[in-house]
Amino acid sequence: MPLVTLSSVLKKAQKERYAVPSFNFSGIEDLRGILDAAQEVKSPVIVMTSVNIGKYWGIKGVAAYVRAMAADMDVPVVLHQDHTKDVETLKQCVDLGYTSVMIDASERPFEENVELSNRVAEYAHAFGVSVEAELGHISGAEEGAGDSDEMLTRPQDAQRFMELVEADALAVAVGTAHGFYTKPPKLDFDRLVKIGELTKVPLVLHGGSGVAEPDFVRSIECGITKINVGTELRYEIMQNLKKNFAADPDEVDIRKLVSSGRGVITEVAKHKMELFGSAGKA
Repeated sequence: MPLVTLSSVLKKAQKERYAVPSFNFSGIEDLRGILDAAQEVKSPVIVMTSVNIGKYWGIKGVAAYVRAMAADMDVPVVLHQDHTKDVETLKQCVDLGYTSVMIDASERPFEENVELSNRVAEYAHAFGVSVEAELGHISGAEEGAGDSDEMLTRPQDAQRFMELVEADALAVAVGTAHGFYTKPPKLDFDRLVKIGELTKVPLVLHGGSGVAEPDFVRSIECGITKINVGTELRYEIMQNLKKNFAADPDEVDIRKLVSSGRGVITEVAKHKMELFGSAGKA
């Protein structure tokens, strides 16, 4: 089927209380592994490019390839541009066929975040493309789990932000961080519930690699509808590549070294879909 919007899959997830997994991909093998998983367990899925991966692939090529892959599937697929600070890059993604984009102006003052987020929303919505915004600081794991109070999303700020911004989803800082954790993250579920009550918008949890499974389940119960996973997939496919290279260091056909990674990613992605409750929701 054609690519679908983020808003279309998250509204259903919000109503039925599950989360749609959102996976960063780096190459063809992990992308195809993710899509295989979605097809197998009948789950909606969000596939994401970072700014750097967009530059590596070329976003024109990404959009064309994912669109072609999705056309042969019978589950909803969203093509999403992850954390991006540059408005022009997001406009280019919209023009090339992405169905969702994320403006990350969270490090800017509140008023600038509102202004930039609305600039993106105005452009994207004119083409039927969904927009994710962010409020609060979701750190990198090297900074430690983002659980200091000044970094977390304040519920009243989130309410005001969503009154001013025409975003379809809101990424919130409630204690997670990007990358693998150096210590277990402590999620602030009470804060998450309050944000959900005040905003009524689909909420997004970033930093999903290494969060304890019961915390995933509880976060969904508290209003999370989209969970981002990236580092875990990169780790698993690299471990597979290292194993294959060690077993046959003289192999010169790159396809033989990387192809089994597709199956590894499929199993990881299937587990996330079942855990998040999206399996069978396509």
